[in-house]
Amino acid sequence: MATDEGVGARIDAAVARVFSRRLPDAEGLPRYVAPLPAWLENVGLRLAWPIALVNLVGTLFGFWYYAGRPLNTAPPLVEGQLGAAPLAAYPLIPDSPVATMFIGLSLVAWRLDWDTQWLHMLGFFGCIKLGLWTPYVQLVLNGPGGIPLWLYWFLILSHLAMAAEAFLIHRYASFSVVSVAVAVFWYGFNDIVDYFVPVLDGPHHTWLRAEPLAAAGGFDHTVLAHDLAAGWAVVLTLMATFLALATRVEKVKRQA
Repeated sequence: MATDEGVGARIDAAVARVFSRRLPDAEGLPRYVAPLPAWLENVGLRLAWPIALVNLVGTLFGFWYYAGRPLNTAPPLVEGQLGAAPLAAYPLIPDSPVATMFIGLSLVAWRLDWDTQWLHMLGFFGCIKLGLWTPYVQLVLNGPGGIPLWLYWFLILSHLAMAAEAFLIHRYASFSVVSVAVAVFWYGFNDIVDYFVPVLDGPHHTWLRAEPLAAAGGFDHTVLAHDLAAGWAVVLTLMATFLALATRVEKVKRQA
């Protein structure tokens, strides 16, 4: 362990020579709410601008992914799941791209000293929820299917990296009750309209290859895969809520 920490400290020092901005102090939170080693938190925060840019580019790629082949100039320009949905439903469908947008903007807001606690919590919830929901769905329910193997593993690994990003946020966010409530409302609402109460021609969850086409042309949402995806989504919303409130409790303890 000491060797690992020594290597990590050297990596942090090397990054600090180029990205030397003062960082928020580590608060010594317990591992269950702050699982990343301190040196990795430091490196992630020092690289806030590049990481924010990667996330925002990932948002654009994600919308491209959900729109089928929008770079094909032959009409229709938007196909795929977005092409099958009304424009008003677009914020409810590409959950992972929206989550990378939240964390990217959260890092930008922190670096610019903007007080956007609600945005930090949306980033925290989004990265935990979608960072762990997508690998589960790809590995357990979908499989590689017809997509290239490199893209399949890119989706899995990039989403796991999203989950890790969430644990940078405690260093610069307050985890206020109001901001947690905003995130609970948004992601709870997403769970409802994705799986339980269709609106705007829903459901709006990511299409599952395990859901066969029904005779009427839509997807069959009565299969077990739908229930398993829904259950994991709800569990992750509850997990993110617990971790957010537990983080607040631990931070308050240290301020007392």
